[in-house]
Amino acid sequence: MPVKSFRPITPTQRFKTVSTFEEITKSTPEKSLCVPVNKKAGRNNKGRITVRRRGGGQKRHYRIIDFKRNKDDIPARVVSVEYDPNRSARIALLSYADGEKRYIIAPEGLKVGDVLKSGENAEIRTGNVLPLGKIPLGTEIHNVEIQPGHGGQMVRGAGAGARLMAREGNYVQIKLPSGEVRMIRIECRATIGQVGNVDHINISLGKAGRSRWLGRRPKVRGVVMNPVDHPMGGGEGKSSGGRHPTTPWGKPTKGYKTRKKHKKSDAYIVKRRK
Repeated sequence: MPVKSFRPITPTQRFKTVSTFEEITKSTPEKSLCVPVNKKAGRNNKGRITVRRRGGGQKRHYRIIDFKRNKDDIPARVVSVEYDPNRSARIALLSYADGEKRYIIAPEGLKVGDVLKSGENAEIRTGNVLPLGKIPLGTEIHNVEIQPGHGGQMVRGAGAGARLMAREGNYVQIKLPSGEVRMIRIECRATIGQVGNVDHINISLGKAGRSRWLGRRPKVRGVVMNPVDHPMGGGEGKSSGGRHPTTPWGKPTKGYKTRKKHKKSDAYIVKRRK
């Protein structure tokens, strides 16, 4: 999926790049698999901002994605590859032999007309889903379950891919895109292949307005605020307040580790990402 640049007849177009959308085969989503989504603009149920720099953006419908892929031994044909505004990856519409339709995350190389299967007896082929205990070592996978039956929760972004490293007892070791090696039970499922839309990382927005379309508001540095607004604000000229970088609430930032100590999942991490 190449990235398209523009002849710079305006300042914005000098840096802007967009996807060519060559792999998209259908422009309108499946109506039965779409639900409306209400924007919260970073507010919680009391109306207070709990996530900063959110708001505005284009209206979207949420596409219901099948992360579980639990229709075992029923072949499904790929009907279309579509754009999804809610994620960086593309999605594929599957039509099962029994008539049901479901969306999945589209792996790299998936084409319209391909037949996919899930379950222990499925082939080792891009887009098929198997338990980790049935997948050969060295295979690239995505949409990986953490708990059996919960559906894929890891390795779902555009271009992401994990690799099956080792198998020992009831666990397998998986190398995640971050470099972390983690143990997961062999009953958990994963999809064969790498997530599609690999060139997503090369896209440059080019202008502030394009960020606003995505619902991202401007980010203001604490150093340029007043002392009443931020611990690092105030001072004559540019000053960092004579202290280590902090959040507006005084918590250390820039390198401060936020992961809980003695977290239960620490036992499953074989090698840290750093």
